[in-house]
Amino acid sequence: MLPFKTLLKIDKNSAEAVFKQLASQLVLLIQKGILLPDMQLPSTRLLAADLDLHRKTIMAAYNTLIAEDWLISKERKEYRVSTLLPIIKPRTYASKAKSSYKAEPAIIFDGMEHVPSFPQINANPKVIIDDGFPDVNIFPVERVSAEYKRLLTHQTLKKTNTSWNIGGSPVIKETLTSFLNDTRGLNIETENLMVTRGAQMAIYLAASLIIRPGDKVLVTDTSFFLADAVFRQLGAQLVTVPVDHEGADVDAIADALENNNIKLLYIIPHHHHPTTVTMSSERRAKLLELIRTHRLAVIEDDYDYDFQYQYSPYLPLASGSHDGHVIYIGSLTKVLGSNFRLGYMIATPGFLQSAVKLKMLIDLRSDALMEGTVASLMQSGEFSRFIMKANKLYGYRCDYASNLITNELGHLVEFKKPQGGMALWLKFNENYPLSGIINKASASGLQLVGVPYLKGKDLAYDAIRFGFASLNEHELEFAVEVLKKITPSK
Repeated sequence: MLPFKTLLKIDKNSAEAVFKQLASQLVLLIQKGILLPDMQLPSTRLLAADLDLHRKTIMAAYNTLIAEDWLISKERKEYRVSTLLPIIKPRTYASKAKSSYKAEPAIIFDGMEHVPSFPQINANPKVIIDDGFPDVNIFPVERVSAEYKRLLTHQTLKKTNTSWNIGGSPVIKETLTSFLNDTRGLNIETENLMVTRGAQMAIYLAASLIIRPGDKVLVTDTSFFLADAVFRQLGAQLVTVPVDHEGADVDAIADALENNNIKLLYIIPHHHHPTTVTMSSERRAKLLELIRTHRLAVIEDDYDYDFQYQYSPYLPLASGSHDGHVIYIGSLTKVLGSNFRLGYMIATPGFLQSAVKLKMLIDLRSDALMEGTVASLMQSGEFSRFIMKANKLYGYRCDYASNLITNELGHLVEFKKPQGGMALWLKFNENYPLSGIINKASASGLQLVGVPYLKGKDLAYDAIRFGFASLNEHELEFAVEVLKKITPSK
């Protein structure tokens, strides 16, 4: 209901009768498009109480407008704006009057041109190739729903309603700390962990505490585009080092540190985004030595560590000796699905205290119910069992997609099968421009929304992330068949 007490101003000292003032102001609201055709008005009793007037005054105003065809009445119990308004043709009132938000104002604001937009999903594509997301079809919906429902009580709501827990609820911090120590060898306490709404928030919080305008940030070429966008948003200058089959070039990192005043290194040792390469153990050891020597602040993004297919995984840089300089960031979203925004940051207690204060400026509470649900899954062992199940399935799909693409699309792309993760990094033959392929595929029911890296955007090649984890055999076959059909061998 509109705030009529604010919209209608009655001057009881005016020579004009109060009911006439009320009627004329209601007409003005209709003409402005604030009161729309068929919109219900308050009852005479309710409006009289709201405006501190006698009910008969309201009735007199309403009756005047009914007589003039501005309002209609149903048995004098319900009053609505007429759909056949006088003076102005009905179609003028088919929608609200021109909004004040139609034109751009003279406000100076950041257009965010450095942040790329995500591609739009066309209507009902047959198959979507994403950036590398989990398969929600294997998600334990019933188990999660039951646990969420168990927690959704008045007692729980009252308790969480009065507690801040900005950095995560105690139960998720306790269980997640134990899980990360067991799986990543981190040897941390709960004071070293902060829960965020996804890894992206953690990247933003960590970078915001470190970077000032003009600072230099060391990233790979190419790198995770949203992390790069964060650094640019904070006013950083990006210094790049190449990536090859062993991951980021650590010798190039050493040269960059010698020749630049680097404030921060952003690195993805496992399943580098976008290229999916895993950094070798030799380079990890050398990088840790550089971190200690230069006392370098590092954000280690380990977004899908849990998915390893070909070997016993290397431990994160954060598990090594780094004197607290590595800020370790990960995500539970890659396990649970993109609908569940749960990430985390591992750092020294002092750094996390500042991160919690910064988070408080945009997000005053954690998602206590979802955190409690996930914590319960971890405590019961179901979370780990689900990861094992997903690993087996995604490993099979990685092999299936790799073999299929190798056999059918050798003329079109080149790639190296990754050791883990959820996507392939497909580099396209220069005879087949990726932008054209994306458009042709879309017309055939195949939507390519994995992040594309197009030739000409500081790149000498076209490449795209081909998410396989969320696709079954038939969907993978359809995708490959479409790509083969629209790109015949020359």
